[in-house]
Amino acid sequence: MTQPTITAFLRRPTCATLSIAPLLLAASGSAMAEFRPLDDSRLSDVTGQAGVTIELETKLAIDRLTWTDEGSINVNGIRLSGQNDTTLDNMKLTLDIAGDGEVLDYGFSEVARRADAGQLSTSNPDVADALANYKINGSYGRTFNSGDLVMHLGAIDYGDPTSLDDFLHAVDFELGVDSVETTGTGGSTTMFSDILLQGYVGPTDLVIRNGGTSTRTLSNGDVVSGSELQLETHFEITNGSLNWDASDLILIFNFAAVGIEGLQIHNRRGNDTAGHFGMAYAKANFSRGTSSRSGKDGLSVHDVEFRADIDMPVFKIGPDSIGNVQFTDFAITDTNMMVYGH
Repeated sequence: MTQPTITAFLRRPTCATLSIAPLLLAASGSAMAEFRPLDDSRLSDVTGQAGVTIELETKLAIDRLTWTDEGSINVNGIRLSGQNDTTLDNMKLTLDIAGDGEVLDYGFSEVARRADAGQLSTSNPDVADALANYKINGSYGRTFNSGDLVMHLGAIDYGDPTSLDDFLHAVDFELGVDSVETTGTGGSTTMFSDILLQGYVGPTDLVIRNGGTSTRTLSNGDVVSGSELQLETHFEITNGSLNWDASDLILIFNFAAVGIEGLQIHNRRGNDTAGHFGMAYAKANFSRGTSSRSGKDGLSVHDVEFRADIDMPVFKIGPDSIGNVQFTDFAITDTNMMVYGH
């Protein structure tokens, strides 16, 4: 079997502006300054420094992303932007290396901060949940350990501090993919085409936990590193569409020529809406691991969770719609995967 390769062709360069000019000026100034060693008495006065904030706006386009093994999978015409092909902007990324027991921004901590200041009413159960979960000893966020790298994505401007709608709709996005196809000696097959997703990005957190050389054992027996990457995000899809051109990708949809229009992914119905502010929720942890079944070392994807309501008002098989399809309290839980080559 040939060695798999992954190739990406950029249609145009990513356009991003970062508010790091003060950092660059400071760095150039420091390079010209005289370095002076600090003695122990001076070092004892150094208690720590604030983290880094990056303000980001961007548009991304990739003409083709290809994974080649014996055959190839091509993802064609990838586009990421703001809605209606505008700039993806109003994003603020904060990066901190935590001290032991330090509380840093995480999830809906900004909502908890506003609720505590009286700007948002705790009569809203989501607001009350945020205040209960993210207020910690007068600070707002989550507690971390020494050496944890914490990246929190939010908005530069959330609008009216008393408006939840402004908060939840501060960062809009649009993701488009022309097609996903497989190619081999027998030709090519299009699996999906004309994929379009529009919506909003809620609080998103990426944490690299400093677990040193420690390990832990999952419920399925897999042993994983205590140093892991943790991803947690909230989002909403307000309008989506795609053509499903090939079948057998997910067993519950075992047919081809499916078209979906007006797709919405949220969390406004059912019994698990508390704390999600109507947004879909996803989390996963990534680390090195060893399978308890095969003994193989690989990438462990564990503690996976996904919660959402899914609406497909136009669900077509062939040219005709079969009506409205809805999922309420769609949940993926207790999911662990071990990924390795063969």
